[in-house]
Amino acid sequence: MQLIRQPAYDLKERPFLVIWETTRACDLSCRHCRAEAQPEHDPTALSFEQSCNLIRQVEELGTPRPLFIMTGGDPLKRQDIFDLVGYASGQGLPVAVSPSGTPLLTPANLRRLKDAGAKAISLSVDASNAEIHDAFRRVPGSFEWTINGWKAAHQAGLKLQINTTVTRYNLHDLPAMFALVRSLGAMTWSVFFLVPTGRGLPEDEIPAEDYEAVLNFLYDASKYIGLKTTEGHHYKRVVLQRTALEARGLPPEPYMGLNGTYQELKAGLAEVTRGTEPPAHPDRMRRSPMHVNSADGFVFISLHGDVFPSGYLPLSAGNVRETPLGEIYRQSPLFQSLRDKSQLKGRCGQCEFRSICGGSRSRAYAVTGDVLAEEPFCSYQPGSFAFADDIQALLEART
Repeated sequence: MQLIRQPAYDLKERPFLVIWETTRACDLSCRHCRAEAQPEHDPTALSFEQSCNLIRQVEELGTPRPLFIMTGGDPLKRQDIFDLVGYASGQGLPVAVSPSGTPLLTPANLRRLKDAGAKAISLSVDASNAEIHDAFRRVPGSFEWTINGWKAAHQAGLKLQINTTVTRYNLHDLPAMFALVRSLGAMTWSVFFLVPTGRGLPEDEIPAEDYEAVLNFLYDASKYIGLKTTEGHHYKRVVLQRTALEARGLPPEPYMGLNGTYQELKAGLAEVTRGTEPPAHPDRMRRSPMHVNSADGFVFISLHGDVFPSGYLPLSAGNVRETPLGEIYRQSPLFQSLRDKSQLKGRCGQCEFRSICGGSRSRAYAVTGDVLAEEPFCSYQPGSFAFADDIQALLEART
């Protein structure tokens, strides 16, 4: 299995992922919402005809088609969402939809999404229980609506990704959250790391040392389920380091600077997996990290057509109403600078893992105001890993 997956085409030419914010309307009021969602759909958003034009621009990026994700807000708050899913699917795009856990998340609406051509959906579950989840989403009942939607998605034949955002509110619940994902089943557990933008607050972050603990916990958990990280790009570094240590038969604790939080999460994982073993062929289960980052295989389009490197990085490179998406992605100075890892500053610029990590550009910008600054929630010191030759061999093996 490839440790760090790389698309078979040049990411400078076209993205692997295109995420479109169909609306900012949503009936939740989540603590971390980057969109600062509102109750009703904005009438100044891209119209149906303009949205279809955007979809054609995505199709014109070329083949293989990028994965096209319709997000929000809550896409189900947009009345024409089923027609838009059908139009995108008819253009040959692989379509996924990211609805919210509200009363709109019904079996009937999920079947309509499937019938319109959606291949997958993603649902956000931020805790193993209603108390923590509903407090985070700030709407009582959201946990139950989401869990019922989870089950209905399976029944409808939709592939399913579960999103969980790590904050101080659910850090210690992660082993139980893993157990929930494993018991109910999902194609992927996508673990998001908070970016303090929109409603997201810096005080809701966890310390950099706990980032390291969570990333190593996720590596352990990946032996049982498919998972990936969002805005946690240093997970790719951890995968290489842990692979090198395992090849030498060495434990991670003395070499990875792991704290008591990791010991707690590791013990929790051992408890919820007690009596079970990882799959006999873990390579068939584990999801290798994909080498994408802001503007580097990834592009986000707002409800008004503004093009951003990431939904968490509010720097516009243009608007699809005026300039084709492909031109913005390939030629924007902002996008080009983000793809050039030699421009990274601080520890990210010095790091031997920069070619596969690069840190969260969104978090760097949110914390420092400099999109090229070092990742502020990474505790790794460049060059400090004990087995540099092993890492170099692993890096060379992926090229």
